[in-house]
Amino acid sequence: MAVPILAWPGAIAIGVSLGLLGSGGSILTVPVLVYLIGQDEKVAIAGSLFIVGTIALAGSLQFLKAKLIDWRNVFVFGLPGMAGTYLGATIAAFVPGIVQLAMFAVVMLLASYMMLRPVNLDSPERISRAAWKIAIDGLIVGMLTGLVGVGGGFLIVPALVLLGGLSMRKAVATSLLIIAMKSFSGFYKYIAVLEAQNLQLDWSTLMVVTGLGIVGSFAGAKLAHRVPQDKLRKGFGVFLIVMGIYILARSLPDVLGLTS
Repeated sequence: MAVPILAWPGAIAIGVSLGLLGSGGSILTVPVLVYLIGQDEKVAIAGSLFIVGTIALAGSLQFLKAKLIDWRNVFVFGLPGMAGTYLGATIAAFVPGIVQLAMFAVVMLLASYMMLRPVNLDSPERISRAAWKIAIDGLIVGMLTGLVGVGGGFLIVPALVLLGGLSMRKAVATSLLIIAMKSFSGFYKYIAVLEAQNLQLDWSTLMVVTGLGIVGSFAGAKLAHRVPQDKLRKGFGVFLIVMGIYILARSLPDVLGLTS
């Protein structure tokens, strides 16, 4: 399937969001694949994991070179996150695609709250949190990733800053690697889920969207030094509210139809 020209800006925006904020990529990817390209919900969720995972991994390389990735949090948060994502993808096999899309919309609204709430991520005051509690956070965020296809960066970045004690820049860098780890774990499981339901990935579409997203991620990383993060987060939060309501309005009637 050829990628419509109208979907190209959306694909680039996926990467820009990851490069700027260390989050938001999958929040954009699923709507792009479902509404602009016309993919089945489950195929779109599986594809979003591959796309976002690859873009996040590519984006993390520049931070790896700059030694901004905090490896302790990668292991403490990321490894349980991989297990959680695999588990969430396993559960997703028993959930109708339209229900997953409605849940995705609810997660978008949650993400908007996380973006809009008045939290000072640059504050030097940190909350001490035990490693096992951070691991549980990673497991829960991972399950969310596997179930509805979101990378969870909007939860990971604040957690790394406020609970992990990282600077905003280090949190974004570390978040990208964690997102990649979780996304690939979930994607691996989704391959079996799609095969069981006779659904197939469109690899040509995935490659085009991923390539455009990688270009966007490097552009986003360059802009990160020039764009006020607070205003950016608030603008993105408002966008998530609009998109979340739109997706929920489109999917909820079908969800209710399943129960009638």
